[in-house]
Amino acid sequence: VSLGHYIWYRLQGDGADAVPTDESNLVVVALKKAYAMAGKEVPTLKYTCTNRIPYARGLGSSSAAIVGGIIAGLVLSGHKLKMWGAEELLQIACDIEGHPDNVAPAIYGGIQLGIHDGQRWRSERVNMPAGLQVVVFIPNTIGKTSDARKALPKEYSIKDCVYNIGRIAWLVNALATNHLDNLKFGVQDKLHQPQRGEKVYRHLMPMIKAAESAGACCCYLSGAGPSVLAITSGQSGDIFAQREKERVDRAVADAMLAAAASAGMDGEVFITNPILSGAYVAEVSPSFSSGLVTYKGDV
Repeated sequence: VSLGHYIWYRLQGDGADAVPTDESNLVVVALKKAYAMAGKEVPTLKYTCTNRIPYARGLGSSSAAIVGGIIAGLVLSGHKLKMWGAEELLQIACDIEGHPDNVAPAIYGGIQLGIHDGQRWRSERVNMPAGLQVVVFIPNTIGKTSDARKALPKEYSIKDCVYNIGRIAWLVNALATNHLDNLKFGVQDKLHQPQRGEKVYRHLMPMIKAAESAGACCCYLSGAGPSVLAITSGQSGDIFAQREKERVDRAVADAMLAAAASAGMDGEVFITNPILSGAYVAEVSPSFSSGLVTYKGDV
């Protein structure tokens, strides 16, 4: 985002043809919130967005846009927010998104557990075991949130709710104690995956079974779908510096692709790593760095 003589939008990357090029764009919405916090009017700006997160696939692209827009607004307005005891950046992002599930890790990185305490949003970091890899199957088609929601029942039994509460506790404990073999039990679900797998995403349950059979620690629907995410372990250094038999990411990817093809779902797999850092400023003028002090990326 930069100052300009007229409002200008340039979108490139995934979903460039589908993302709005007006003030309803989440980057613009979030940037305006930052300027409002600064008590300043939004100047005429030029927006250039390169979308690297697949759009409408259940991978948090909207949260990335929100957090990026807020930070861009803070930099341009010269405003700084309270963090300790207030988490103002998190408050703005959650107010736009409606929940902390994706904006919290976009801000802070790693694995985040978020709640609203009745007064404000809160988020805490959960331990992330070393050597994890993420194997994501990304369908070629987008997922409609309306369809995913229609698949869910209006009411749930107490038994199913208790089941999921226990699984969440088990998942957090598995992460906290580095017991990766327990992750597959922590992601078991009765509130949305069986329903969506039966009515909307026929590729889901076969892919979960295939991924776990190929050696994944766990596998589950990413967000509201349609992407499916598996977690593997065993990584130690770069893929070119470690023997393939010591890690299972490629075997899991191949198994997921085969299961998807059998279910009639075309897509591709992206293998990556979870990181502990969140959003950061990649380029700014004038530079923050000066003299003998240089910030990350030489910003």
